[in-house]
Amino acid sequence: MDRSGAVAALTAAVDQFCRHHAVDVPGWCVALSGGADSLALTAVAARLRPTTALIVDHRLQAGSDRVAHTARDQALALGCVAVQVLTVEVGRDGGLEAAARTARYEALRKARGDAPVLLAHTLDDQAETVLLGLGRGSGPRSIAGMRPYDPPWCRPLLEVRRAVTHAACAELGLTPWQDPHNTDRRFTRVRLRTEVLPLLEDVLGGGVAEALARTAAALREDTDCLDRLADAVRAEASTDAGLDVRRLETLDPALRRRVLRGWLLAGGATDLTDKQIRAVDALITAWRGQGGVAVGSRLARTRLFARRSGGRLTLHTEPV
Repeated sequence: MDRSGAVAALTAAVDQFCRHHAVDVPGWCVALSGGADSLALTAVAARLRPTTALIVDHRLQAGSDRVAHTARDQALALGCVAVQVLTVEVGRDGGLEAAARTARYEALRKARGDAPVLLAHTLDDQAETVLLGLGRGSGPRSIAGMRPYDPPWCRPLLEVRRAVTHAACAELGLTPWQDPHNTDRRFTRVRLRTEVLPLLEDVLGGGVAEALARTAAALREDTDCLDRLADAVRAEASTDAGLDVRRLETLDPALRRRVLRGWLLAGGATDLTDKQIRAVDALITAWRGQGGVAVGSRLARTRLFARRSGGRLTLHTEPV
């Protein structure tokens, strides 16, 4: 990428994203870490719409407050109309990476008001996400990667390589923050980025990141289609008493499990695993009078159970 064209390329990517997804808003927010990707996106976003920069301080490193305030000054210099520095507490559930992501998204959601939030994930990030899904056996939903538009989250740079954002920062004379976590080999994404992807590019002759991103896009289309079919089936099988087992037992297993997933989520389930969904499916396909299946609940100090009774699947909660 010629440096003289980097900012123009990012601007075109954001413009195309807005047209394709009909994102026509008077103003928006951008999640700014101070790194090259989010800094370049902030620069472009502030030229196109009134932009509020949302800076999350995870307080995981010494001097994180200084990093946040430097990013604040950069955002204002780039023309942002407002900046918020959001300080969060990071737990430990699911590991440090997952806990930081949970805390970050929750803070962004609360601070955005009614505005959409631009996230600076690039094609490289998408390729890493697909590899993580493959390695963990998480199924097609995970391998489908991040959605470009998942309101309120907007990812206009998912077809842009990371090198372009770095070139844009150089073109604009910006100095991005170099997050030491991005070179810490304790984190799985770092090893994917610095070891696995370069090896795959070498072995397969290049183009791997782009191929993984294309795979994600194709799987999202398939997943969305199956989800629409599952939603229609769930509506037909739903009664005041629950889900009619007879309407589900002859379905293709893959479609039936999608119906059950949507039903469980609509009923208050969270953090569903494939093992849990299959256990609920067994209430239909391998019914022997077994008891209910416990799944995670969105309600604090509460467990959610799916059970079969009278030819219906029903949900009920119990205190922990």
